[in-house]
Amino acid sequence: MTKFKEIKANTYEDMSNEAATIIFDALKESKQFSLGLATGSTPEGMYDALAKKINEANLDLSELTTFNLDEYVGLDESNDQSYHYFMEQHFFSKLDIPQENIHILDGVAEDLQKEVEDYEALIDEVGIDIQVLGIGRNGHIAFNEPGTDFNSLTHKVQLTDETIEDNSRFFESIDDVPTEAVSMGLQTIMKAKTIILLISGDNKKNARDLFISGEVTEDIPVSILHNHDNVILITDSAARGE
Repeated sequence: MTKFKEIKANTYEDMSNEAATIIFDALKESKQFSLGLATGSTPEGMYDALAKKINEANLDLSELTTFNLDEYVGLDESNDQSYHYFMEQHFFSKLDIPQENIHILDGVAEDLQKEVEDYEALIDEVGIDIQVLGIGRNGHIAFNEPGTDFNSLTHKVQLTDETIEDNSRFFESIDDVPTEAVSMGLQTIMKAKTIILLISGDNKKNARDLFISGEVTEDIPVSILHNHDNVILITDSAARGE
């Protein structure tokens, strides 16, 4: 049935280091590389570990290209809750990646439809070698909520009440959380050659169970990954309920 392999780490730090090592080894092999990146608390440790490895090895990142999964509509890059800001703080500021090689959807673009179409075209042109994903409690990946069409490309999305509530911990109040985002679609994510899915913490045990169950349905967006040939699931013991 499913082709994914699971790396069972013990702690969050172990999980982060496993993911960082896979990406670092791939970067060492190929100077010209394209990396799909995720935001949120789950990949923070991976970014720390990866930046450290890259800097210690003095890797040349002049031909590294990055694509982020998503961004809130209405937040510009100076807003400390934007994903532009998050990525700069947790990853890009620690590394020497050419600014023109860093791609994040513009949540304040005048023409959002053109923005998502151009982004998709650029991904098609460059490709993504490894895409990093986290997962929402309801099985969403990026901002693709339950019910999202498996054929979806980069698009504007309406956030569910559950996702707004989950993300409200990062804002002063739930009223400050944007209600829309721009996001890679599920089909866009599937274009990546390799996908690393990180699941951490006991609050994500149900999300892991949804994926592990093997049921492929648009009600569980992450389940589309069962149709991909190269998925690496990395979990910590809390996410496995151990």
